[in-house]
Amino acid sequence: MINKDTRLLECGHEAHGSNNHNQALNSIADSSEKEVNTNDSSWQCLTDTMLKHISLVLLTLQNACLILVMRYTRTRKGDMYYATTAVVMSEALKVLTSLAILANQEKTFSSFLCYLRDNIWRQPMDCLKVSVPSIIYTLQNNLLYIALSNLDAATFQVSYQLKILTTALFSVLMLNRKLSPQQWSALVILFVGVALVQFRPQDSKSSKMNTNQNPMMGLFAVILSCFMSGFAGVYFEKILKGTKQSLWLRNVQLGSLGVIIGLITMEIKDGPKIQEHGFFFGYDYTVWVVILFQSLGGLLVAVVVKYADNILKGFATSAAIILSCIASIYLFDFRLSLPFTTGAFLVIISVYIYSKYVPQSSHPQNLVTIAVKEKSPSRVM
Repeated sequence: MINKDTRLLECGHEAHGSNNHNQALNSIADSSEKEVNTNDSSWQCLTDTMLKHISLVLLTLQNACLILVMRYTRTRKGDMYYATTAVVMSEALKVLTSLAILANQEKTFSSFLCYLRDNIWRQPMDCLKVSVPSIIYTLQNNLLYIALSNLDAATFQVSYQLKILTTALFSVLMLNRKLSPQQWSALVILFVGVALVQFRPQDSKSSKMNTNQNPMMGLFAVILSCFMSGFAGVYFEKILKGTKQSLWLRNVQLGSLGVIIGLITMEIKDGPKIQEHGFFFGYDYTVWVVILFQSLGGLLVAVVVKYADNILKGFATSAAIILSCIASIYLFDFRLSLPFTTGAFLVIISVYIYSKYVPQSSHPQNLVTIAVKEKSPSRVM
């Protein structure tokens, strides 16, 4: 009996020791897992922070550089490329980029083809709905070339912020979105600022380029483009809300239709000239830079809103305005005036206020869509 009890005690002691050992191992494992999770969280936080700052810098440079390079290509001496061909190439590059992203998401080529078949070929009515913003975006992009052919880069950059006003108005009318009192005040300030920018001294030398400019035509093109951008962007957002299709699939639909519409516009406007001189007449590396910047701008906006927020995107827009003004002084002999400086300052303030005082009820996905369509002269990626 004693031996049996002793054995039982020994077994109990052994079992107890085993449990302690297991608990110790589990404790070590939990600590290691927590440490790994903490390290992963810290690394993810660091990565997100880096992406936020990098994307903000890139968006600022893209906003400023696109306008400056486009203005340069439209005012320099030598053979002038046809803007309609640049629009077609920009749309085509957007389609290729979106297709590449979709293919990467689908992993295999067969599943990628099935995805396109099921969501595009077998849904013609869905594609027909997308044709409305596609037509408007294509016409808008053509208007932007007209605007930059007749307005200084700095004046265009400030005036083009009217798209915030038109987007807000169409959002209220079509989506029943609520704006805060501060946002309404910002829209009024924005309108006053853009109006002031249009007043320039008669002796002000706007550009050292020897070109015939029509500021009224440029202003009309900007205003019409802003209204088109606002309506098409809100309409596109409404489509995204009511369907399951991804943003990249919508970009493929928009871009594909945009290429077709762009080719029709090109044939109507510049058909005989292009047949005589060729599609790529007047192209050089700067024209390709414009096409690249215009095509990939939407992706930067999407990254900024994902990893940063709408306020920082507003800072990027404001910084782009300042950079455009400074660069225009040195590159295009642009001269600041009191009305322009005051107007630009009011626009920058209005952009900040509008971005900061977003109503709490606004949904994040709505902000993403608005930001995508509010990018520098182009549309969603």
